[in-house]
Amino acid sequence: MTIMRVDQLLSRYGYCSRREARIWCNNDRVTLNGEAQKFSDKVDVHDVRVDGEAIEHPDGLFVLLHKPVGYVCSHDNGEGERIYDLLPPQWLQREPRLNSVGRLDKDTSGLLILTDQSELVHRLTSPKHHVNKRYIATVDHALQREIIDAFASGIVLRSEPKPCLPASLQILDETTAAVEIAEGKYHQVRRMFAACGYQVQTLHRTQVGPWYLGDLTEGEFLVLPVPAAEVWQQRTA
Repeated sequence: MTIMRVDQLLSRYGYCSRREARIWCNNDRVTLNGEAQKFSDKVDVHDVRVDGEAIEHPDGLFVLLHKPVGYVCSHDNGEGERIYDLLPPQWLQREPRLNSVGRLDKDTSGLLILTDQSELVHRLTSPKHHVNKRYIATVDHALQREIIDAFASGIVLRSEPKPCLPASLQILDETTAAVEIAEGKYHQVRRMFAACGYQVQTLHRTQVGPWYLGDLTEGEFLVLPVPAAEVWQQRTA
């Protein structure tokens, strides 16, 4: 049960500001069991209705998004097309704010997780938890089998004090490889290939921890129930 004031609720879930909530209530837009509510009334977010509809995702957001190339993982409008522009505008007004779990650079496509659960963001991005991420990469010239052992032994990146954790690389065809890493260093996969003499042409992420991109098309998203703490803590341990 989550009890809060109506004005707080409308602001928390991105409907309007707390000041505007007075107008919404005066217009009978917020009801409980068919009865109009005042802005100062305390209600259970699971029972209240706004314009006759239940509160959208009252227990939080957990979203899988297929990020297209060309979009940035930023809230800043000045950086170009944002992943957040692919989502319902009301979600961007929610508090706490919806954030991506880690980032993909502008030229990388594939699976992004977004959530408003800060503890979950921390758990999935913390270096000590080693959440596996799987990518499909194409490079500029034919892959040699020696790169498999190089990735498995831990690539040394320029300006990094320690080598990367061992990574798995599977050659799929002459210039395409599947890569699985357990870290999230800046541009890590591209830099690992560069350290071995290859330039990544395309990079696509298909998996983060136990979550897969599946058949989501570019720009499409899927809302899942927020995982219970005991579930994601066990899966990412």
